[in-house]
Amino acid sequence: MHFDLADLRLFIHVAEGPSLTQGARRAHLSLAAASTRIKTLETQLEARLLYRNSRGVELTPAGIRLLEHARAVMRQVDFLKSEFSDGGAGSTGHIRIYANTTAVTEFMPEILARFLADRPGVTVDLQEKLTRDIIRGVMDGSTDLGITAGPIVAPGLQRLHFSTDRLALAVPVGHPLAGRRQVTLDDTLQFPHVSLHEGSTMLNFLREQVENRGTTLALRIQVSGFEAVCRMVEAGVGIGVLPESAARRHQRTMRLEIVTLDEPWAIRERDMLVRKLEALPACVRALVDAVRSHAATRAGSR
Repeated sequence: MHFDLADLRLFIHVAEGPSLTQGARRAHLSLAAASTRIKTLETQLEARLLYRNSRGVELTPAGIRLLEHARAVMRQVDFLKSEFSDGGAGSTGHIRIYANTTAVTEFMPEILARFLADRPGVTVDLQEKLTRDIIRGVMDGSTDLGITAGPIVAPGLQRLHFSTDRLALAVPVGHPLAGRRQVTLDDTLQFPHVSLHEGSTMLNFLREQVENRGTTLALRIQVSGFEAVCRMVEAGVGIGVLPESAARRHQRTMRLEIVTLDEPWAIRERDMLVRKLEALPACVRALVDAVRSHAATRAGSR
């Protein structure tokens, strides 16, 4: 049985689209050519791979199995290319990263700016995802690297710890909670909160903690980043729970008070998740080293 690598890559594009039209566009093929290639794959495997519907395509059980194998094959092809590229190991390749809100908005942009400046042949796709989607993405091979914070269950994956942060409460100067040394989440629930946007890992995590107490979070406004949260808090719109590192950074330019959150879940261990570090392309392993180095430098400066 012979497989064309271009067909496998096309199948991955279609599955992730998830539509034949989007997959064909990403593979730079006409819709007719893409459809023919998928049918050829189905003939070779003697199995139907896709169900088509009005919203795009849905993978059959055989399609799900092929997607896992196709991703593994293409990862090894990229590994081979990076190992034998003219620029040396780690100088070329494409890296997909699923990460939580803090990573996407706070420290990964700074790390990636330096990393990519030194490697013009490397491209990166950084996506904000919920923790469960990060874990699933690494497990099924849809992403090379996952970045999470807090306790997780990820059987079969390697967890590469790189730093520790904690959640804190930002309040306006003069707020009733501003004079406290520490507060619990319950202490904050009588006040309106400023939060990140819907779908952010931070908001989802905070809602889980509040719902565990049998109540709901009083949201006054939702914004797109931690800087915007701090600006709203400074203006007296509400209070906000955010990583202490982000709160301290914005406190340098804003009138904020930061109060310790006395909760066991407030301390957040940050991990990188991979299936098997040694099996990753050199460019991904180089990025793992860059994240660790950045974290160690920050810890040393503190």
